[in-house]
Parts: sequence; C-alpha cells; structure tokens
Amino acid sequence: MYLDKNILEPLSTFRDANYEIENIHLFRNISSENRQQISSIIKDCQVVKAISGQVVLDAHSSGARLYIVLKGALAITTPNPENNLQEHATTQYLAGECVGEISVLDAEIHSATISALSDSELLVIEAETMWKLIDESNGVARNLLQLLSFRVRAANAQIRNRQKVGEFYRQLSMVDGLTGLHNRAWLNTQLPTMIATAHGTGNPLSIIMVDLDHFKKFNDEYGHVVGDDALQTAAKVLNAGLRPTDFAARYGGEEMIVILPNTDQRSARIVAERLCSRLRKTRIFSDMQKALPHITASFGLATLQQGEDGPTVIAMADAALYRAKEAGRNQVAV
Repeated sequence: MYLDKNILEPLSTFRDANYEIENIHLFRNISSENRQQISSIIKDCQVVKAISGQVVLDAHSSGARLYIVLKGALAITTPNPENNLQEHATTQYLAGECVGEISVLDAEIHSATISALSDSELLVIEAETMWKLIDESNGVARNLLQLLSFRVRAANAQIRNRQKVGEFYRQLSMVDGLTGLHNRAWLNTQLPTMIATAHGTGNPLSIIMVDLDHFKKFNDEYGHVVGDDALQTAAKVLNAGLRPTDFAARYGGEEMIVILPNTDQRSARIVAERLCSRLRKTRIFSDMQKALPHITASFGLATLQQGEDGPTVIAMADAALYRAKEAGRNQVAV
C-alpha cells in the first residue's frame, strides 16, 4: 500500500521515550555534564514512526531537520514509478546514526530519497534546535564534523568506483566481442584523431584492409562455429604481428583493418607481407591438423596523403584490397 511520504506518525517526545542519549553517535564521547545539557535541549523533540517502505526524506520534503534512527533502519533508495514503492536500497543508516545533517547546515533540499527499510522510530531535531546544540556543545560540533568528513570520503570513494566502472564499460563498448580487436565504434572515434596528428606532425600513417578469402564458402563447409574460431585465430595473428603502437580493429564481418602510425608505404608493405605470410601458415584445427591456407587473406594497403581524411584513406585501402582479390587473393596490393 502506498504511504504518504510526508506523514510520519508521532509517538512521543524524547523525554518520554525509552532511549539512552549515549546510544546516539552524535552525542558520544561527550562529558556527562554536557550530555545533561544536550538532554535538556532535545527533551521536547518528537519521536516519530516510519513504516517500512515509507519515505522519510526526499527532494519534496519541507523544512530542514535532522533525523536520528533510534530503532530500525533507513536507506538511500531508488523510487519504482510502477508501484510507488522504494527499492534498490544502497547506503543504510542503522540505530544511532543520523540523516539530513547537510540540509540543516545549508538549508538546501535533499538530493537523495531516504526511506525506512523496516518499521523504525526516529528522533526529529529541527534546524533551530540543531544549531543550538552546535553552539552550546563543542562535542556535538566535533562529532558532526567527523560525521561529515566520513560522508565526504565515502562519497568520493563511491564517485571513484563509478568512474572506474564507467571507464570499464566504455572500454568494453570499444571492443569486438568475438575477436577481441577494437570495434567500429573505436575506429570512428580514434582514427580521426590519429589522422589529425599525422597531418599536424607531418609523420606518415598507413592503413591495411584485411579480408579473409572465400570466407562464406568456409562457413558453408565447416559451419559458423568453426568460422568464428577462424576469425578469432586470424585476429590473434594480426595482433601478434603488430608493434605496441599499431592498432587492429574488426571493420565488419570477416574484414579487419590495421592502422600503422608513423609508418610509410614501404615499411607498411613489409608489415602487410609479414602478416599475410603468418596468416597462411597458422593452424586453426589443431585436432584435425588442417592448416590455415584454406583461410587466407587479401591485404589492401594505403598511405595517408596530404589533405586526405579517414574515409578517403580507407577507401584507398579498400580499393587496393579488391586489386589483391582480383590478382588471385592471398597477397598484398597497394
């Protein structure tokens, strides 16, 4: 059943509730004399009940106040718009801990939704009362600073973790799932930068288009699972034959592309010939001892010229690739 998030059932005042002030983290490590002073200040503060799933604080909450968990638990949750319930609890606040201190200090709205994980009893300290506690108790001010320091560190750690996860998925989205090579999205992002660098520095850059020969026939004869094995093997051969500064990507289907920064046409041709030779000698059927010559590749080479962009140099390499195929495949053409 949906509960009005703005209505928390009042139970009593703190003076009449059966809770010890020593169990509240904000009031720990404070002299007994100071605790008596604190008890006097908060004695008329309300103790309220939050039913499991009920919103305690969110962006629509009115007023600035501190909520201290006396019993039960609260958590930062994500609203489920389909049934108005709260789910996906993350950070939890247990008995003795508090929420809402930032809004008391800066009088801004709450940036997160905090709900009751279970039936809970909360001590409500209004902003005016909280400031009085800070003014009259160095211990409360010290504990509040320690709490804020902990929360800031925890938030920073969470941000760093999210950044790492985000970078992981960003990198994952740039990798072809079958071959492990870079994918077309990576190529579209990185190649323009490499070409701009080559033009800016005057250094050469060469592109090699690679296409496995008669791959459709191979798939028809051996099946797509074995065809995938062949693609993976070919990708490993390409990667193993490149320098750390070179790049290989899957361009589409059985077609791959090799990018050779700082490499002129003569050096790029040596690389292409070496890759072509390695590919035809590689076995993919270790159990059947069938060598790779039935999966050879044609190589088309182009070197970036002044004024050319990515699509132009790729088109030149693609044209060279078709010349290699027309000349009998399993060879390099420029």
